[in-house]
Amino acid sequence: MSKATAGNFFEDFRLGQVLRHATPRTVTAGDQALYAALYGSRFAVQSADSFAQGLGYPRAPLDDLLVFHMVFGKTVPDVSLNAVANLGYADCRFLAAVYPGDTLSTVSEAIGLKENSTGKTGTVYVRSTGFNQRGEEVLSFVRWVMVKKRNEASPAPDAAVPHLPKHVDPRGLGRAVPWLALAAWDNALAGSPYRFGDYRIGERIDHVDGMTVEETEHQLATRLYQNTARVHFNAFAEATGRFGRRLVYGGHAMSLARALSFNGLGNAFHIAAINSGRHVAPLFAGGTVFAWSEVVGKAEIAGRDDVGALRIVTRATRNLPCTEHPVTDGTVETPGVILELDYWAVLPR
Repeated sequence: MSKATAGNFFEDFRLGQVLRHATPRTVTAGDQALYAALYGSRFAVQSADSFAQGLGYPRAPLDDLLVFHMVFGKTVPDVSLNAVANLGYADCRFLAAVYPGDTLSTVSEAIGLKENSTGKTGTVYVRSTGFNQRGEEVLSFVRWVMVKKRNEASPAPDAAVPHLPKHVDPRGLGRAVPWLALAAWDNALAGSPYRFGDYRIGERIDHVDGMTVEETEHQLATRLYQNTARVHFNAFAEATGRFGRRLVYGGHAMSLARALSFNGLGNAFHIAAINSGRHVAPLFAGGTVFAWSEVVGKAEIAGRDDVGALRIVTRATRNLPCTEHPVTDGTVETPGVILELDYWAVLPR
């Protein structure tokens, strides 16, 4: 019997199954620096200890999406090594700030199973929770993945699709943010004069800039997260695969869009929750990513008068500047759109 594993197939999952993922990872300032090098993120709270400390943080926290990718990456060998596609995210909540020196680990629970109509694959729903070294929850999210079957003749389990909220309740979104000393918030250093009150529902922001994805960069990023998905690395196997080439990890597009959004949302310093996310189309090396955002909601945060929350839908495109395609309401797919991300961001008042 081989000591190596080929990963889990659809019939290996069962409802209520708990998966404790390898490997705990101590995240360092080096990881944060490499993340900045890969995406060029410029949000001041995550960039400068002095800026963060002036507001009440002990030091600059890690970028929220770096935490997401680290926690997500641990789930891949057990959940999506044999995935055809990662279909979506929901009910993602950032529960505590993470700092260099913290150690992250992940546990997942299978909360839904449904065989697909072809009988060749099935959809697996998991809730994954990231913990720090003190056992505190730092992140929780649901994702669903289309996974291959090992044997197409295997009987289908009873279908169980979890009920998921359409959006995260915004009232508790300040949990990962200390009470801010707003007198220390310097708009010039933060890179934007626009705070919570300066945005209106329905406002659309073209983030203008574009960033081209290099083959080396997206593979380096995915290795940084210890994500082992073959589709991102194995050119030999993917030459005969669905796309004939390696596919860029969807989270790479998320981080590119977030970094690009600084131009127009520079004071949106914290992603507090992701309501939903879809990888609408694939991204490949050589493609240039653009992004635009729409403010679809505003909310008070319970007990806080220092910060407010904007509900933002950011759409990223491939090889399509946002000025060159019509803005849609998301009900009709636009050629070139690769990502739709609906999230709550925290801004100073």
